[in-house]
Amino acid sequence: VQLVESGGGLVRPGDSLRLSCTASGLAFRNYAMGWWRQASGTEREFVAATNWNGNSTYYSSSVKGRFTISRDNTKNTVYLQMTTLEPEDTAVYYCAADQLVSRLQLGPANSVYAWGRGTEVTVSS
Repeated sequence: VQLVESGGGLVRPGDSLRLSCTASGLAFRNYAMGWWRQASGTEREFVAATNWNGNSTYYSSSVKGRFTISRDNTKNTVYLQMTTLEPEDTAVYYCAADQLVSRLQLGPANSVYAWGRGTEVTVSS
């Protein structure tokens, strides 16, 4: 199983950014997909998740209304559209896959089926 994130970078407060994660080695439509993030010196935390067909989405309170998760099962790809970025959003963002969307929301991180290597997002003026 391989999850490969892309789209991270350095942006200014208020900017937008879209992350992508392409999966291989698994039956993508059988898995819920999610995004977590880890800021320097902190634990990895849940950001967003979606069920197998994208009809149900879940967000942490810190990003709800600013971030949107979506997926394209024809491309084995999940996206995280981030808007109105804040310095507090600075972190390494990880893509995750699991057959249980609840596990993607609640963790613990070491129980999640698969992780990507992460893509770094820095929000700074």
